[in-house]
Amino acid sequence: MADPILPNFERVVFERLRASEEFTSYENAFRLATGLPLRFMRMDEEWCLLEHSENQSPFCEIINKCKTACSECINTNKRLLEMVEVEGPMTCGCFSGLCATAVPVRLGSTTLGFLKTGQVFRKQPKKEDFERVVSKLIEDGFDPAKRDLLHQAYFQTQTIDPKRYESMILLLETFADQLSRHADNLVIILDGSEPEAIAKARRLIHAKLDEPISLAELAAAAGLSESHFCRTFKEVTKLTVTDYTTRARIAAARKELLRPAARVSDIAFRVGFQSLSQFNRSFAKLVGCSPTKFRETELNKAKLKA
Repeated sequence: MADPILPNFERVVFERLRASEEFTSYENAFRLATGLPLRFMRMDEEWCLLEHSENQSPFCEIINKCKTACSECINTNKRLLEMVEVEGPMTCGCFSGLCATAVPVRLGSTTLGFLKTGQVFRKQPKKEDFERVVSKLIEDGFDPAKRDLLHQAYFQTQTIDPKRYESMILLLETFADQLSRHADNLVIILDGSEPEAIAKARRLIHAKLDEPISLAELAAAAGLSESHFCRTFKEVTKLTVTDYTTRARIAAARKELLRPAARVSDIAFRVGFQSLSQFNRSFAKLVGCSPTKFRETELNKAKLKA
């Protein structure tokens, strides 16, 4: 598996995505509608229960004070994220019977982060379930004097019917797709603090996606020398001019591919690629699949929502 710590460029996109209005609005709506915690996290972050005390399981809040239980929770979540990165959305259970779910958010073939929720039962726990759990916790150092408090919290934890829970996770998967598309836009849309020289160059790139643009032409539009322009452009966008232009063309192609009648080869040339093979390679590298597969998947999603 690749290093889970995101490279600098992907980390910048992740942080902008997590701070975006799109995420914060959905995060609040999801919590209010479901009563479940929701966090957008990287692989190298820990799931800290205390961050979401307003709607977390009271049971988890209590056992979080037990170091061994907390360590087991962290390890369970780490394994979950490792599997999700490879296999896609997944739900797993911890020793106490509570379930957790993670859904990946991707930028092309790179996993930017995970939408994480859970801390619920999918079936009503029984007395014998609690006895098994509390026995293990006491073995691991939990204070027996807090048994009654733990019992109350255990049976106060939310139980959600499996089908209803699956519907909640489907909402997360749909939102993860939206965040992935927004990540693509964040790559090519900056926050307004960029120098006007770079803004002029970016506008020229987008205005002439279907044309080859020379470095000299872009530098002239920016009013900078070629060397100064290249250095400044990368400092601001975190991308070379070539990489930025390719991403802009792929973003335009993704929109065009949602039109069923448009031929893939026509789209490739329309957004500025010189050959179909070059387009296919660039698209697969950034999106994680071929243009044809992307179109098929997106159109099928649209049919299911109709």
